[in-house]
Amino acid sequence: MDARDAGPAPDPDLPRPRLRRRSVVAAALGGAALATPALAGCSVPAPRRTGPTADPAPGMPIAASRRAQLLQIAAHPDDDLYFMNPDTQRLLDAAVPLVSVYVTAGEHTGRNRIAGMPSRPDDKAAYSSARHQGLRQAYATLLGLDRFAPWRKDVVTLRGGRRAEIDTLTHRGRRVELVFLNLPMHTPRRYMALPALWHDRALELRTQLAADSPVDRSESYDHEGLTDVLVGLLERYRPTIVQTLDPDPDIQHSDEATRRRDSEQPGYSDHGDHTATACFSWAALIRWVAEGTGRPAADGGAVPAFAVTAFRGYYNRHWPKNLPPQVLKEKAGHLVPYGGDPGWDCGNPSGCGDYGVGGDRPLTNKKGWVRSTHHRYPGPGPAVAERPDGRLDAYGVLGLRAVRWRETGRGSGQWGAPEDLGGGPLAPVLGSTALSDGRMLLFGLRFAALGGHGGPNRREVVLLEQRSPGGPFLAWRGLGGPERGDDRGRRTGVPVAVTAPDGRVHVFVRNADRGVSTRVRDTGGGWGPWRALPGDAEVQDGLTAVVDAAGRVRVLAAGGTAVHQWIDGVPGDPSPLAADPVAALPVPGTDGIEVFHRGPAAGRLLSTAGTDPDFEGYGAVAVAPGPTFLGRDLRGRMQLRHGGRLHVRTQGVAPVGNATLRGTTAVGLGADAHPWLWRPAGTTEARLP
Repeated sequence: MDARDAGPAPDPDLPRPRLRRRSVVAAALGGAALATPALAGCSVPAPRRTGPTADPAPGMPIAASRRAQLLQIAAHPDDDLYFMNPDTQRLLDAAVPLVSVYVTAGEHTGRNRIAGMPSRPDDKAAYSSARHQGLRQAYATLLGLDRFAPWRKDVVTLRGGRRAEIDTLTHRGRRVELVFLNLPMHTPRRYMALPALWHDRALELRTQLAADSPVDRSESYDHEGLTDVLVGLLERYRPTIVQTLDPDPDIQHSDEATRRRDSEQPGYSDHGDHTATACFSWAALIRWVAEGTGRPAADGGAVPAFAVTAFRGYYNRHWPKNLPPQVLKEKAGHLVPYGGDPGWDCGNPSGCGDYGVGGDRPLTNKKGWVRSTHHRYPGPGPAVAERPDGRLDAYGVLGLRAVRWRETGRGSGQWGAPEDLGGGPLAPVLGSTALSDGRMLLFGLRFAALGGHGGPNRREVVLLEQRSPGGPFLAWRGLGGPERGDDRGRRTGVPVAVTAPDGRVHVFVRNADRGVSTRVRDTGGGWGPWRALPGDAEVQDGLTAVVDAAGRVRVLAAGGTAVHQWIDGVPGDPSPLAADPVAALPVPGTDGIEVFHRGPAAGRLLSTAGTDPDFEGYGAVAVAPGPTFLGRDLRGRMQLRHGGRLHVRTQGVAPVGNATLRGTTAVGLGADAHPWLWRPAGTTEARLP
């Protein structure tokens, strides 16, 4: 993960990103002209009119289970500790079993040293083993054990007969399994091995053996072999939650010295191994679903019920830090046993951790990777709608497909089995809005192609429209995207939608230039072209759309220096800087809105109206009139504040991602890939379903 994992030379297999479109147009037009709405759409292509090309059909059986299982796939030892925590820790604390798969050996040059300490001979096998030992130390402390707690080491046979080391630790009913595939980080011909493996049909890699490992022979992997092994691990463990790295990192233009210092691949805000591993992970997820749906139901064929969370990597370097001190201290503390120390007596002759990472170095590292945890697809919890009979429907993504859960009885808080709505493979978050007649519109970001081997890698925005309130849906429809070219299109963000009082529907996405693009549906159902909103503001994903009391459509997004907003497509006054997506409410009796946000590295929730919501925590916040607030406290538990009282959710399955607030009712997804509903009663928490 750290600078030692970075390749000093550009990888010839990665496409070079195009110069930002705004820069090209600004050079031609003098720059300032871009601020006018008339020019905002000049550089944006007309939308594609074709629909999704594969797997749009609904109605597949879903193999739902109430057993929770977390599986995460990392490129290097420590990617999970830097980028996936504290999410991983919260699930471990809730006794969710964990399987963590590490694709590379993490061996780099074989140099494991701390500045100022005596040098040792470079030894790739020993350095890989030392990093594995560091992970065992870190996860022992995550389970509340001594860092030198003994693990069981075994060899597991994978698909294709390949073998890998698997280390297992259990404690008080909690279980962690670490699977080391140990592909090399570099090759003599291509240097960056995994990005080359993703693109090259002919390349084969031999695994790097780790010292002191029970695996005693090297294995061969090609593109197909690695994908198939990951599919086999998914089938073996059948996780309900899968955590991956970012398959589509931001385009990032830095000078060469800065890029090398920040350990980033040419042109993008992440390490090349992270991106390649994420692409292999998503390709495996898509194939796993296809294997399940390709078998007859009588033979166990079904959509596996799992949710996905993808995590940003070196992106954290470029944006305001979003973890408050209490959460950061806990997260950084787990990198200390991973880093270890050459003076420790850990029982591993090859080393007691990744020595350049431990001690105070996670917090003194100027790149600041540990100081944030950003999701690649941030957004609200399940979309919630009320049926004509008063029962609730919840919509989300399971098995990369849209699903609907229906409340079994009005006010029961109990949900039926998930109903497949198709549309896959989809990113984990749906945008939604209701038309004036109550019909739902669901918007997804679809992996239209993820080929590898130099094949197409394409994303598109898709729409599912309800035929009648609470009823069935029409066919999926493709809305294309705001970008020309697949590489830029991969940077498209999660769609957010809102219905204006005049009946028009506005859809917003973050675009490849880190700005905001929109497409509008008229009252007759016709869609206009994609257009970029004017201005040069650069924002993070996780947009917020709201209609103010004057009927104007506002979209807000946290940027690098402020929270930016557009009012009916025109830039408005910015709000104070926020590190996470913001929440907003119209102010009654005015044409304004009140914006709720947390400042960088802060737990306190703030308001642009100057009020104090008294709602400390971290991550995104949902708000409903009252106001009522919903979000995570500093321990990662869901909390709700209403009428001056604070309620904390302490029962039921562990929550995953964000939750939706409807009045004083919270709906979210649990680690068992099943929705939960929470209605606090007074100051006493209601029992959870």
